[in-house]
Amino acid sequence: MAPRVVVVEADGGSRGNPGPAGYGAVVRDPETGEVLAERSDSLGTATNNVAEYQGLIAGLAAAAELGVAEVDVRMDSKLVVEQMCGRWQIKHPGLRPLAAQAAGLVGRFAAVRFTWIPREQNRHADALANAAMDAAAGRPPTPAAVRPAAATPATAPIVGSDPATAPASWEPRPSFTASRLILVRHGETPYTEQRRYSGRGDVPLSERGRAQAQATAARVAALAPSVAAVLSSPLSRCTQTAAAIAGALGDVPVRTEDDLIECDFGDWEGRTFAEVRAQWPGEMDAWLASPRIAPPGGESFTHVAERCQRVIAGLLTAYPGETVVVVSHVSPIKLVLRDALAAGDAFLHRLFLDAAGISVLDLWPDGGVAVRTVNDTAHLAKID
Repeated sequence: MAPRVVVVEADGGSRGNPGPAGYGAVVRDPETGEVLAERSDSLGTATNNVAEYQGLIAGLAAAAELGVAEVDVRMDSKLVVEQMCGRWQIKHPGLRPLAAQAAGLVGRFAAVRFTWIPREQNRHADALANAAMDAAAGRPPTPAAVRPAAATPATAPIVGSDPATAPASWEPRPSFTASRLILVRHGETPYTEQRRYSGRGDVPLSERGRAQAQATAARVAALAPSVAAVLSSPLSRCTQTAAAIAGALGDVPVRTEDDLIECDFGDWEGRTFAEVRAQWPGEMDAWLASPRIAPPGGESFTHVAERCQRVIAGLLTAYPGETVVVVSHVSPIKLVLRDALAAGDAFLHRLFLDAAGISVLDLWPDGGVAVRTVNDTAHLAKID
């Protein structure tokens, strides 16, 4: 006999956004943790958000089949949770029918509660979704020992909070409907000049870095005289750069965002690249080979990608059709550009981003993406 209340854990993802997609859902007894039902399936080619909604629908349907009265839904998709709670608008027409189907299932229960959880707490549904994505891609299932914690590890859709359901096209889109992101790497610090790993350590700008920040501010003001917001990593090398930009824009308020912080390099923090290669050769090779591998005591790029996804999704919801300046670090900016360009993981170690470099991309409500500039440094010519 099924309990009165169950927990539904659901996940979904695509490898490419859109790409080979699948979902997974698990129904549990909240008291014992016993798995009462599992659901998973491949979706062919679909988007991350579509797959997440399909996972939710499958989980709710499985709970309904058990005849339970109440459901606690737990998902690592902030978008789905916020939209189902009514706090975020469902702007993309491709998601509205799925949200309506989920809402219809919600109405079959006495109560349904939605909670966002970190991806590492959603491993069972994640594993089912990954297996379904493997099937959709026509390849053997990912071994559990190396399966990433997130449902969409190397291709997490950093750009676009709504699914990219529009087909690839050269057709021009109206620029006034796009949200424009101006991505700025902070100016130089002493660690930059010494080629040291600089992650969570709060190393301020050098004198040269402060000059770069001023030059970057003038360039950003010329690119976008009207800016809705300036977001910054909380570390001082970014807040100093962001303050200069905000001043050039007429004192636009700067908002710090913890999820824009640099990757945590753990034991490598503050060490030169040569020192790390000499002391941790095997660990470095593994780190370079996979974004799922973290430096000793540090953070993987997969986890950094999750943080960036949350930020970009929130920006697209809060500032639709507007321009936002994002001041961050090498790793977060590379991850955003990797997915905007639908590039592979090797891109992360082949793209070079200069201190105070500027990259620009446009994001449309239909999921269209246009990368307009990568690592523009022309404004630094006089400083160099």
